[in-house]
Amino acid sequence: MNFEGLDPGLGEYAPGLHGGLEPGLDSSMDPRLDPSLLQAVELDPDSLAVPVSESMHIVEGMYSELHSVAAEVGIPVTATHFDLQEELLWMGNHRGHASSFFGPTMGRYSSFQVHMTDDIRHIQSMDTGVLFLTKTNLKCLTRGGLIMFDYPMEEGADMHSLILTDNNTLLMGGLQNYVAELDLTTVQETQKFTVEVPGVAIMRQSNRFFFCGHTSGKVSLRDLRTFKMEHEFDAFSGSLSDFDVHGNLLAACGFSSRGLNGLSCDRFLMVYDLRMMRAITPLQVHVDPLFLRFIPTYTSRLAIISQTGQCQFCEPTGLANLADIFHVNTVGQLLMSFDVSSSKQALSFGDSGGCVHLWSSAPEVSFNSYSRETELALPCLVDSLPQLDWNHELMPLSLLPMPLTSTEPLLSDWPTSLITPSPRRAPLVDPEILRTMKTVGFIGYAPNPRTRPRNQVPYKIKDTELEYDSYNQVPESPIGRDEEPHLYMVPKKYRKVTIKYSKLGLEDFDFKHYNRTLFAGLEPHIPNAYCNCMIQVLYFLEPVRCLVQNHLCQKEFCLACELGFLFHMLDLSRGDPCQASNFLRAFRTIPEASALGLILADSDEQTGKARLGHLIQSWNRFILAQLHQETLEQEGPQAYRGASSSTLGSSGESVIGRLFGCEVENSSLCRCGKETVRSSLTLLFTMHYPEQRSLDKMIEEYDFAEILKKSICLEQSTQAWCDNCEKYQPTLQTRNIRCLPDVLVINCEVNSAKEAEFWKAQTEKCICLYVLYIIYVMYREELCSVEGLTFDTQAEDMRHVWIPLSLKMCISKTQGLEVSSLSEGEELTESEEAEGASVYDLVVTVSHIQHARTGGNLVAHIKVGETYHQRKEGVTHQQWYLFNDFLIEPIDKAESAHFDVNWKVPAVLYYVKRNYHAKYDLRIKNPIDASVLLTEASLARKQRKSHATFIPLMVSEMPQASDLVGLDAEFVTLNQEEAELRSDGTKSTIKPSQMSVARITCVRGQGPNEGVPFIDDYISTQEQVVDYLTQYSGIKPGDLDAKISSKHLTTLKSTYLKLRFLIDTGVRFVGHGLQKDFRVINLMVPKEQVFDTVYLFHMPRKRMISLRFLAWYFLDLNIQSETHDSIEDARTALQLYRKYSELSHNGGQEEFRKVLKALYEKGRKQDWKVPDIDSRKHFKSVLNKYSV
Repeated sequence: MNFEGLDPGLGEYAPGLHGGLEPGLDSSMDPRLDPSLLQAVELDPDSLAVPVSESMHIVEGMYSELHSVAAEVGIPVTATHFDLQEELLWMGNHRGHASSFFGPTMGRYSSFQVHMTDDIRHIQSMDTGVLFLTKTNLKCLTRGGLIMFDYPMEEGADMHSLILTDNNTLLMGGLQNYVAELDLTTVQETQKFTVEVPGVAIMRQSNRFFFCGHTSGKVSLRDLRTFKMEHEFDAFSGSLSDFDVHGNLLAACGFSSRGLNGLSCDRFLMVYDLRMMRAITPLQVHVDPLFLRFIPTYTSRLAIISQTGQCQFCEPTGLANLADIFHVNTVGQLLMSFDVSSSKQALSFGDSGGCVHLWSSAPEVSFNSYSRETELALPCLVDSLPQLDWNHELMPLSLLPMPLTSTEPLLSDWPTSLITPSPRRAPLVDPEILRTMKTVGFIGYAPNPRTRPRNQVPYKIKDTELEYDSYNQVPESPIGRDEEPHLYMVPKKYRKVTIKYSKLGLEDFDFKHYNRTLFAGLEPHIPNAYCNCMIQVLYFLEPVRCLVQNHLCQKEFCLACELGFLFHMLDLSRGDPCQASNFLRAFRTIPEASALGLILADSDEQTGKARLGHLIQSWNRFILAQLHQETLEQEGPQAYRGASSSTLGSSGESVIGRLFGCEVENSSLCRCGKETVRSSLTLLFTMHYPEQRSLDKMIEEYDFAEILKKSICLEQSTQAWCDNCEKYQPTLQTRNIRCLPDVLVINCEVNSAKEAEFWKAQTEKCICLYVLYIIYVMYREELCSVEGLTFDTQAEDMRHVWIPLSLKMCISKTQGLEVSSLSEGEELTESEEAEGASVYDLVVTVSHIQHARTGGNLVAHIKVGETYHQRKEGVTHQQWYLFNDFLIEPIDKAESAHFDVNWKVPAVLYYVKRNYHAKYDLRIKNPIDASVLLTEASLARKQRKSHATFIPLMVSEMPQASDLVGLDAEFVTLNQEEAELRSDGTKSTIKPSQMSVARITCVRGQGPNEGVPFIDDYISTQEQVVDYLTQYSGIKPGDLDAKISSKHLTTLKSTYLKLRFLIDTGVRFVGHGLQKDFRVINLMVPKEQVFDTVYLFHMPRKRMISLRFLAWYFLDLNIQSETHDSIEDARTALQLYRKYSELSHNGGQEEFRKVLKALYEKGRKQDWKVPDIDSRKHFKSVLNKYSV
């Protein structure tokens, strides 16, 4: 800021003035100290606060002085600032010292030195600290004075002001030819914007512009994004002293040039209307303005402050009144700084004598509307000895402080062996770093996975740590610890994840925070999405993935087909989440699923009534049987209107049967001696645990392989019908297997407290082994000297895991099935291979995470194979991952097999035969061909050819790669949105509305029939529609009913296949809001195949523009006047794309940017509403009349 026109006495302050005064200090001790500074200031030795006399009465709504504080007497206060988060008032002085005062009583809160020589020119509070700007540096300190960062400026910088553009970015300007942008997160300069000399002294911001005040007397308006100058006001001929912006008004004060007499303070305030970008009538005031601020309370009034302490309030568009002038009692000093609190209830003034004056419009002033509680220092507690009565007989002698005279050691003196520091072992390297590390010579390089705080390495003591992360054990708040006491042991990554919805829906939700891999998660908000983890399990079994993607049949609701569509989306995704909406829609229509109780009501999901552990095991059994049945059916060459049949599913034997099936022999022996033997195919096995006698308090130790063998080769007694006895008799049921499956699926059946206690006991036995291993590691050197004492060094591999990572299974002719645990990586001997033994590796564990109130959630640990990493990341390795809906995180192999049944209960296990997939054809032959676009019959009985709204494609018109296709879709609502209204009036979406596609239209994008639709399908639905959204969709009740509809009605699967064929062909879709359309249709489309007019005609940080307004502005079309029509919308989007191509090709990006600016300007003037037809016709007739 330019002070050339101020009182010249400001330059007489010597740099050696006192930083403070002791009580009773006489001014004669320093001849440079002005005696007039102490005339009306009463110094308080504690806080130097001068309280207002009790007789002072503050009139409500009028400002008057509340308190004055002498911060450092004689040192000018160069900056004042009201804290925006707490009830604090900050000041900075000419010597670089800062102080803060608490509340309206102005009690001193903190005081510290910011800079040794330079004065403080600007103060800005943030949530975490306070920013102090001096001439040559920017310093951020906590409110207590601890330095957070110190950023030095470039040589020659002369900074004057700063402004926060968002929570992590600020701009700094001064008397140099640039404005610097600083990132507060990294404390690095990100950009440097060039400005005209002599630079920027004052900066303000509105929702439209940055406003920069220059010492030359000009105010420039700059773009929020690029900082380019949009407009400029030449306010004063001399210099600018201050300005402020409110709403559509800008007011400025400054100095005018008076020829040879230099500068003089101008008593006319310049006021500008930001809507018309021109000056309005200047405002004459009765004081010499140095500072001004808008104080918008009831009206947009201005506060104008003079250098001598006069303060006048007036309206910016009215006349100033002498009665509105007040005077700040500065004891003859000059005002140097001024600020207004965010609540507009308080004003602060800093003078050249080192005093800070607080003015208020209310006795109980609050600096902010909602301030957080300020953390005050605790009082110093000094221990004092109690008064002892020597004459009291019961006075204990221990209260007498006695010196230590004895040479005997005290009990608190620990021996040296116990207090010798022992260094902690270095923590293990993050497995993600080892996985991605590339070695050059003997040095490894890996990207930072950012799983730990910056510059911090947490230590985990192996002796005491559990397997889960100790950082995630602490609940988020003490309240949560009381309400949900079990959550303290559940790591955060295992807890149920939810999507936070905003006004933009999912667009601003950060899924990357939960998934830093390239694998796709699944969204959990869809009904019956509890099975997401099992869908991931099936996807990461390579033969199953290939099988369902090669499968295609004519059934409307086929789970194998829908899984194939979903797996295709998971293949295309690069870390973005998908949703299984179409699969779950088909799943809800299967009668067997409903009969088994697998279809949950919304109330059961929300209240936690569902037993998820038992449910997912039933779902596992159902899906294997359903896929086996659907892929076993002979489809023939006419599988789908000429589509080639599946290679994997067309043979007489189902791939599911070959993969999971195991031929078992069930024998039933009656007491009469009659034995019945039946053979069957089973796809999974259920664990059966030994019965515990009630007298046994201790549960015996069992090997997992032993329990598994007894569960597969099951023997049990039960009542059964005997044909020989002709009645129900006790029979011995025995099960034996004839062959080993490629994938061994196990349902753990931990559904009661009895089974949970069994698992807990077995886990605790393994922990004992782990503790023995720790003892061995700690005392290895001492124990090695003992002869004959050995330890199993492989105990570490076992850790506290009961489930083995590998199994050896063999069917011998003499002993039947043999199962034993195997160390990971251990291979079979030649003799074992000759006997037909096989090695099974653990690849999947599914767990139920307990939660008493909500029922918990289901997660899966999956060992992802090499082929998946090769497709996604281009590397070949295997890695365990945790899949928790859309949260995906790499984990250690031991964590996958660890179960703490207090919160993590096992549900499903998958073991696969080593190298099992070598016998399967893993090629995917896309079964969707051009026949899906041929003419098909409508489901509607009343639909006639004369009513057809589209012309199907001819064989010669079949789309090619890069062809344009106009697309639009309309939707109906199946379930309404669930939301809650918070106490502050804001709405929070708990569950979004469930939409279903009702109409899909595709129009030709080139050729002689450009704009003619070739798909216009209405989608039949069996689910109840709660809202047809007729105003926005054009869909009416009855349009989707096959009995009464006159539209071309098809199934969702039929239309889905058409769109899949177009996507696979490589066509480019043009439409408006396609992101939402594809999301509801449940399609994954590569970004390079989508041209969305929402984003083509959009400027950053601006609103999205409707299709109707774009059509009116660019094409002079009035669409969607009464209702929406998808054919009209698709054609309009195509025409807009042609217009975009024309504008961007002819004028380049700079010209197109000007077109967009004109578009947004027109939209603001029209309030984004399209004029009615009559007014437009009248406007055109007037133009034609004058043009003639």
